[in-house]
Amino acid sequence: MEPRPKVKLKVKKGDKVVVITGRDKGKSGEVVRVMPRENRLIVAGVNMVKRHQRQSLKDQGGIVEKEAPIHVSNIALADPQSGKPTRVGYKVLEDGRKVRFAKRSGELIDA
Repeated sequence: MEPRPKVKLKVKKGDKVVVITGRDKGKSGEVVRVMPRENRLIVAGVNMVKRHQRQSLKDQGGIVEKEAPIHVSNIALADPQSGKPTRVGYKVLEDGRKVRFAKRSGELIDA
């Protein structure tokens, strides 16, 4: 299988996001892990699935509930002001830094 090209995602680890479609629509959480090659990310408390876990030295066995990856198209960044879903834009500040901003409110995301 050929490796997929790495794509630029507008979401980073630690961002607050809102699920905009699917089973968990309306839920929000923090990005735990970003997988740019698969265009997916793991959000805390969202897209929970049950997995049968074998017992190991450090972990108890049984049915474990954990987060599954969710496609990046199903989430939107949460606006820092209102918490509602927003699109992301980029702008270059006077000091030369390239930063993300919320298109809904104009608020800077990585200030």
